[in-house]
Amino acid sequence: MADSKEAQFQKDIIDALAAQGWLVGTASGYDRGTALYTEDVLGYFKDAWPERWDKFAKANPNNPHEVLVQKLGRELERSGTLDVLRHGFKLPAVKVELCSFQPDHDMNPDTLKRYQCNRLRVVPEVSYSPHARDAGSSGQSYNPRLDLVLFVNGIPTATLELKSEFKQSVENAKRQYRYDRPVKDPLTRKPEPLLTFKRGALVHFAVGQNEVAMTTKLAGKDTFFLPFNLGSEEGGAGNPMPTDDSQYATSYLWQRLLQPDAWLKVLGRFLHLEKKTSEGFDGTPVTKETMVFPRYHQWEVVNTLINTTRAEGSGKRYLIQHSAGSGKSNSIAWTAHQLASLYDDAGQRLFNSVIVVTDRTVLDSQLQNTIYQFEHAQGVVKPISRDVGNQSKSEQLAEALAEQTRIIIVTIQTFPALFDALDKHPKLASGRYAVIADEAHSSQTGSSASKLKQILGSDAPDAEEVSAEELLDAAVQARQPNERISYYAFTATPKAKTLELFGRPADPTLPASSSNKPEAFHLYSMRQAIEEGFILDVLRNYTTYSTAWKIAHPDGEDDEVDSKKARIKLARWVRLHPYNISQKVEVIVEHFRANIRSLLNGQAKAMVVTSSRQEAVRYQLAVRAYVQQMGYNDVHPLVAFSGSVLPDEVIPEEVTESSSLLNPGLNGRDLAVAFDTLDFNVMIAANKYQTGFDQPKLCAMYVDKKLQGVDCVQTLSRLNRTFGDSKETFILDFFNEPQDILDAFLPYYTKAELTDVTDPQIIYDLQKKLDAEGIYHWQEVEAFAIAFFDPKAAASKLSYYCTPAKERFAKRYAFSVESRRQALDFKRTAEANGDSTGLKKAEHALKEAGEQVDQLDLFRKNLQSFVRLHEFLSQIVPYEDRELEQLCVYAKHLHPLLRVDRLLQDDVDVGELQLSHYRLSKRAEHQLRLNEETGEYTLKPGSDVGSGKPHDQEKKHLSEIIEALNDIFGADVSDDDQLQFLAGIAQRISRQDDVMAQVNNHSVDQVMHGLFPKRVLDTVLDAMTDHEKLSLEVLDNETKSRAFALVILRMLKSAAGLAESGQQS
Repeated sequence: MADSKEAQFQKDIIDALAAQGWLVGTASGYDRGTALYTEDVLGYFKDAWPERWDKFAKANPNNPHEVLVQKLGRELERSGTLDVLRHGFKLPAVKVELCSFQPDHDMNPDTLKRYQCNRLRVVPEVSYSPHARDAGSSGQSYNPRLDLVLFVNGIPTATLELKSEFKQSVENAKRQYRYDRPVKDPLTRKPEPLLTFKRGALVHFAVGQNEVAMTTKLAGKDTFFLPFNLGSEEGGAGNPMPTDDSQYATSYLWQRLLQPDAWLKVLGRFLHLEKKTSEGFDGTPVTKETMVFPRYHQWEVVNTLINTTRAEGSGKRYLIQHSAGSGKSNSIAWTAHQLASLYDDAGQRLFNSVIVVTDRTVLDSQLQNTIYQFEHAQGVVKPISRDVGNQSKSEQLAEALAEQTRIIIVTIQTFPALFDALDKHPKLASGRYAVIADEAHSSQTGSSASKLKQILGSDAPDAEEVSAEELLDAAVQARQPNERISYYAFTATPKAKTLELFGRPADPTLPASSSNKPEAFHLYSMRQAIEEGFILDVLRNYTTYSTAWKIAHPDGEDDEVDSKKARIKLARWVRLHPYNISQKVEVIVEHFRANIRSLLNGQAKAMVVTSSRQEAVRYQLAVRAYVQQMGYNDVHPLVAFSGSVLPDEVIPEEVTESSSLLNPGLNGRDLAVAFDTLDFNVMIAANKYQTGFDQPKLCAMYVDKKLQGVDCVQTLSRLNRTFGDSKETFILDFFNEPQDILDAFLPYYTKAELTDVTDPQIIYDLQKKLDAEGIYHWQEVEAFAIAFFDPKAAASKLSYYCTPAKERFAKRYAFSVESRRQALDFKRTAEANGDSTGLKKAEHALKEAGEQVDQLDLFRKNLQSFVRLHEFLSQIVPYEDRELEQLCVYAKHLHPLLRVDRLLQDDVDVGELQLSHYRLSKRAEHQLRLNEETGEYTLKPGSDVGSGKPHDQEKKHLSEIIEALNDIFGADVSDDDQLQFLAGIAQRISRQDDVMAQVNNHSVDQVMHGLFPKRVLDTVLDAMTDHEKLSLEVLDNETKSRAFALVILRMLKSAAGLAESGQQS
């Protein structure tokens, strides 16, 4: 009989480890006082370093074993486990090294022999505390025990708490670590050597049969676990099903990570101690130490890159699509260090240098500190970011390359110097190099960007940010494939061009084509990052300004609705006009103060995204004026833009972002640094800080700019960084349509859900649907809410009032599923018997049962939607409705209790229809790549050479009109809006006989000197209610007015000509 117990799970893991070469120990061999497996400490040192052991034994004739263990214990306390394993420690006349890591090459037989001496041991059921006691006068016994402890040469490296899914889940293992595995004896407060941060085991795994979580620092109830999972087959959190019934979903942990060579490599090349200093909530600096252990995707991508590079040699390209929140900085650091240590079969370094292209200044020090921990060597990393003395960046880079500096960090603007250096120094050009690009982390604009574009042939506009990704694209395009340079591109949002340049065809043996599309070498999706809690879903609370206006004005005129609709009181800022900056400023400031400022203990920040530098400066002046006028002292704006802005009717003088007129409190600080302090909380940005800007306190974004494609994803993703457990995000968009935003995210995120039109009545409609199901009774909701808001109420009450609804749902669900199963059986029998009447009855019953299941599934989804919608809308609309609040807290707690067995569901879940959108979106992207293959890549519509198709005359005529209109209006509105506006004006003019007489009987010049232009303006005025923004564009500018009238005239003349030719034919 198969055993479902935890003991069998434990045995299976131990057997698998033993089969890979792990020794199996017993708890009796464990020394509680030192947390060492003493036998292996001594055994390894004697086997690997016999001469050193003899020397040590002679120097300590009285019990050398005990002396070594004592000295080791002291060193572990002082330097920590990781440092001792990597670097050993010195004693008089002898150096004690207690671990041998796999050498980079096989040239030295002694190092290989020592490597084979390592003893990896797994010990089950370890009662580890030196402070254990039986129940005595204190009344409580204390003898905590761990399921498995993993030792390397007697030194503890990991602990594991195991849970069988048939009894408990991985969450129970986490709880056990938090509450039953204290780092200090609860009575004496003395530390537990095995569990003490840095001194004891380096990582602690909570292991279930379906999921794994890990932490490097136990801290009681505050212990923070990270998932250590592969990701589901659909690209989300969790793990895929095991490949066969002899495996567990989590077998990868002991089969891959804990394989002896892999585990030793993690200890030698991955784990490191990170120190970060940040400003605390009261303004004082706080330093935090973290032992960084790779998440699964990080460990996998680094190993896969290294192994593939070793097999393929230099000259290949690798695209790593890792979402924000994936830990790219560490992945890049590990990749860079291991590429720099990679040797070919002849014992030669594969790469002379590894060049990291990044604008993350933290990566300089991070790489240096991390690599020093690996090697204790200086000079491995050399950053080149500015001219030093009389040496240019290009000369510094050439010198670093000539010295074969193992890792060179260059900024995006320094990157072209690499190719200059290779051109000027033929010896350098014969070397082999690895180039790692750290996606779009830049804020480089203006003249420097122009120089880069000249060198690399980039086609980005001057005012746009130039990303490492774009530069790498350009560099690769500008150079023929070079077998000596390997490229590793890390990006969250690869563009079509990047995929073509760096992606690998699904079948590498065939050329890339429509049926063999290039794809990323490794993927960690946005969906998985969100589901695992590393980033936030920024689309969750999203509304356009027009939608917000509808929300707050359901009747369009009254300030509040009748009592039946909750006496909604309209917020003043929602009534403000959308096309005037000062009115938008009032919306922004009031919304920020009412909804954002108090979040994160008053540390929350917001960003205003504008479309131009001039607009950003006007916004800043307007915000400062409004804040001063209202006497507010809690809104502190900062404006960010490149270059300078000339004076105009609003801006009194030429300004830069460091001008005291704009940012008086900056005091010479870097804007990103200043924005992280309490001095500023609203950043107004123009084409800056919209990519690669990590500010976890950013909670709100006010968008007044057209966003599309990758730029849209990168801009809005500034909000996705987590900050504790309580951060909410809010987007108020003055410009874009929700569907356009969703369409931009779909290629990178398969599970985005966005409410299409958020009307305030939706919440009531949803409440009616939920009430009508009869799953809960209202008195249960009220009783739950009373208990929830009562600080003195027992926690048991919450469960008590949710249980009836939970049971009703479960019974109804089980009945519906059973009905469906019976109907399916009935249908199969009828089909087999040729019973047509029975078949119709069965199909009807099956349809009814299916609808019942769908209805219950929909109830669960609506319950969650209600909570999200209420939490979102209540920020905008003051509902003043206790019932909504009561149902919200009740629904939030009831939803997770309504679990259903997914294996019972054979119908497609209606909530997953989003996947069809994803697929459709991917097809559209594929078409874009096909166009690139047939012509020059360009973002300008209609300019693809050779890709045009025959049009009928009317369509061609429309495209010409669109082009003319674009010259007049710019890109502020869509083509549809322009065409509709234009056609409407032309139609109104065509009905005016006196004007049309002039159009039909006179030349263009004559008509333009008559009453036609004025009549066009009059017609535009009449159209203002429908097309206010376009009308204002025409009315405000005389040049645009005449240009617009001319387009209308030519359109009318052309229409008259077409009509004439139609009559003649």
